[in-house]
Amino acid sequence: QELSNRLSLAPLTRARGTVTADAFDPACRIPNDIQAEYYEQRASAGLVITEATAISEEGYGWRNAPQICTEEQVAGWKKVVDRVHAKGGKIYLQLWHMGRQAHSSFHPSTKRTVSASNIPMAGKVKTLDMEDAEPEVPHALTTEEVKKTIQDFVKAAKRCKEAGFDGVEIHSANGYLVDQFLQSCSNKRTDEYGGSMENRLRMLTEIVEGIVASGAYPSNRIGFRISPNGAFGGMGSEDNVEMFEYVAKEMNKYDLAYMHVMDGLGFGYHGKTKPVTCAQLRKYYDGIIMCNVGLTKEVAEGMIRSGAADMACFGRLYISNPDLPERFANNWPVADPAPYETWWAHTGAKGYTDWPTYEQEQAQKATETAEEPTAEVASAQ
Repeated sequence: QELSNRLSLAPLTRARGTVTADAFDPACRIPNDIQAEYYEQRASAGLVITEATAISEEGYGWRNAPQICTEEQVAGWKKVVDRVHAKGGKIYLQLWHMGRQAHSSFHPSTKRTVSASNIPMAGKVKTLDMEDAEPEVPHALTTEEVKKTIQDFVKAAKRCKEAGFDGVEIHSANGYLVDQFLQSCSNKRTDEYGGSMENRLRMLTEIVEGIVASGAYPSNRIGFRISPNGAFGGMGSEDNVEMFEYVAKEMNKYDLAYMHVMDGLGFGYHGKTKPVTCAQLRKYYDGIIMCNVGLTKEVAEGMIRSGAADMACFGRLYISNPDLPERFANNWPVADPAPYETWWAHTGAKGYTDWPTYEQEQAQKATETAEEPTAEVASAQ
């Protein structure tokens, strides 16, 4: 699979699903035309990675975020994929299960949240009404429930194939469910999915193996994301250096599309170990490494030149610069980062698809200059 450049659009939760009075209205979880436009605008990235997309009811926990659980949702995503492909882009969907970061109000069928163990996360969670709430004590998934959840990932990947996605990324970072299994701070299990590093990795490897066995995608169309340094979701473990070196070594055996590493510290650093870097993981991983968090053009180019990474993933900067690859390629200035209040507000196009490209900015400036009265006309007036 050849990409047009080494830059990727980061998976960003933007909560731009159709606003509905009823939070369980299916319309708010189906990708809409505004979302399709957003991805189309950014299709010049070598790889577009969608926002985190829930694989099941129990994996859902952010209002107006999308799912890929029904035929209607598949149809909505197909419109997105078609528009990106029409621009010559490649697009992967990020498969998401929030685990203990979700609130039970999102889960009417089970009225619970789940995790590797019955350890609540630190901080606050959002309810169905987007109010802050104390984290709940999650239900520790039984061995059979873990296997069922793995199949939920596999079923979601098959729906991605139906929608036309070029591949999938497994969200195993940022303290969501797969990360909750990977890290010792949140996984105290004694079955085949807990204890040793091999067992804690098992959920991720079985998701990969399940997707391949299902025929949805070969291994080289499956990526995965890790955040060994991140504190988000109450994460960070004393053995993260050893664990994530092991993750890189074992996942290297699968001939995957890429390993997406959030090695920058700008998303919150737990401080329990020395930072794990892409350069460090390169010793164990021969495939494509994608770096992320707090990158500038210069830092990203340096990491790629050094061999520590092969691709660079940009998120916040991409919000306000839909033509980021063109700006980098032409050394055009980048627009200021988007203000925080635009990140996941339920404001439709505002702060989402209304950011101009550099060429649009210049055309607007030229129009304004042409409309200004000349000195002679101004004096006559």
